[in-house]
Formats: sequence, structure tokens, C-alpha cells
Amino acid sequence: MRLRTLLDKVVGPDSAQKGTGHWWRQRLTAIALVPLGLWFMISLAAAGDLGYGSTVAWLARPLNAVLLSAFVLTLLYHSKLGVQVVIEDYVSSPRLQAGGLWSSLFIHLLLAMAGVIAILRISVGGL
Repeated sequence: MRLRTLLDKVVGPDSAQKGTGHWWRQRLTAIALVPLGLWFMISLAAAGDLGYGSTVAWLARPLNAVLLSAFVLTLLYHSKLGVQVVIEDYVSSPRLQAGGLWSSLFIHLLLAMAGVIAILRISVGGL
């Protein structure tokens, strides 16, 4: 019984009824990634030289820093949703499923913090 309680803390009670919301969030993040990804590719292609100095100068522009942060956060949230579905669908052991979901959440949060901190440090001239 304790394992079920641990799993409920990760995915929430009655998680089967929340599948539609999860599906919509995954689709909305995918849709948001299209313009953000296009902006990222076009912006870097237009920058020409992708050396360290020009990349730091590109990231020093506030609009680029904000859009890159949005891109990173949206990408990581979309990834977290996808990994969650894979773990829920293919890991049958409740203990391993709970561990996988917690690990995935921790890793995605760690990557999100690292990405935003790196963008902020570079964009304000901390490096």
C-alpha cells in the first residue's frame, strides 16, 4: 500500500482521468516549439559567425535571452511530459515507475535551472 501512496504523490490520484489534460499540454508545447524553434534556427543562421564573442553578443540582446529561455523551458517541459508517458506506459513495477518519475522530474528541473542560469549569466555579462 505504501508504494501506491508514493506513486500517487508523483502522478496524482486518479491519474487515468487526467490523461486529456496531459495530452493537451503535450500538444500545446509542441505547437509552441514550432515558432520558437524556427526563431532559434533563423536567428542563429542570420548571425553568421557563431564564434564565442558573436554568440555572447547575440545572447546579450534582451529579446534573444527571453526567447531562448522560453525555448529551453518549453522544450524541457515537453520532454518531461513525453518521458512521463513512456515511464507510465512501459514500466510495470510501481516502485520502478515511481523512481523513474521522480528521477525524470528531478533531472528536468535541474536542466531547466541550469539552462536559465546559464542564459542569464551570459546575457548580463557574468561570463
